[in-house]
Amino acid sequence: MNTLSDHRRPIVVGVDGSAAALAATRWAAGEAALHQLPLRLVHVQPDPTGRYADSTIEDALRPALHDQAEKWLSIAVAAVREVDPTLEPAVDHLVGEVVVTLVGMSGEVGMIVVGERGVGAFTGMLVGSTANAVVSGSVCPVVVVRTPPLGRAVVGRAIVLGVDGSPASEAAIAYAFDEAARRGGALVAVHTWEEIFLDPELRADQIRFDTTALAERERELLAERLAGWSEKYPDVPVTRVVVKGHPVRILLEYGEDAQLIVVGSRGLGRYYGQLLGSTSQALVNYVQCPLAVIRP
Repeated sequence: MNTLSDHRRPIVVGVDGSAAALAATRWAAGEAALHQLPLRLVHVQPDPTGRYADSTIEDALRPALHDQAEKWLSIAVAAVREVDPTLEPAVDHLVGEVVVTLVGMSGEVGMIVVGERGVGAFTGMLVGSTANAVVSGSVCPVVVVRTPPLGRAVVGRAIVLGVDGSPASEAAIAYAFDEAARRGGALVAVHTWEEIFLDPELRADQIRFDTTALAERERELLAERLAGWSEKYPDVPVTRVVVKGHPVRILLEYGEDAQLIVVGSRGLGRYYGQLLGSTSQALVNYVQCPLAVIRP
């Protein structure tokens, strides 16, 4: 199974002048250095055409937006050099719509890295929906980076992996083991399960579940999904966690002290075949550490 380092596609980071985007830039620089991959800093400048009744305002905005973008990109380049002075990032200054542009790039790059919140170009409003939209539309892995609290270190912290048995989960397992091996960290593989609650009118008392046997089956499922990976990565210590509860809540708990959470982009529900894409979407909004969302 392919991992990020199996090809030379670049890591792309979205730059918009926000603190979150600067944190994303630093994280992406470290990842590029770790995998020895090219790094591209991309700023998508909005087009003011048609936003104002007076075209003279639009004409005045264009050079101002251009100068602002160049400033933000220069700051991002400086941040990259702070992480690794040997990195020479490519710089793209584009005009368009940020989500459409980044998603359009996703088929040709190895990874997209964005901050969890960006700054709206015209109104100054925070646009948290950008990260969600890129995660939803991208066909390559996406990492969402939250602005870290001052002094918070990630060296030596574990990587938390969400495992649900879906094809997306298999891709996430490959990525998580590779990252843990390269970072010299431990891996915590988390699998959750939930009981089914039925309407009392359906005579649920007549439907008996042996929760002990169910929990054992879920442990077997996690073991099956991880089979072979520890042999491939013998130096990565793995802790297996199988717990009853909602996946978002459990992953957030284990992610409090993690350096990275890794999940598949869309999981298959354990019952009725329902799609549980909401897990990765919810994590984007609440996770405190970098979140890698991996496509199958």
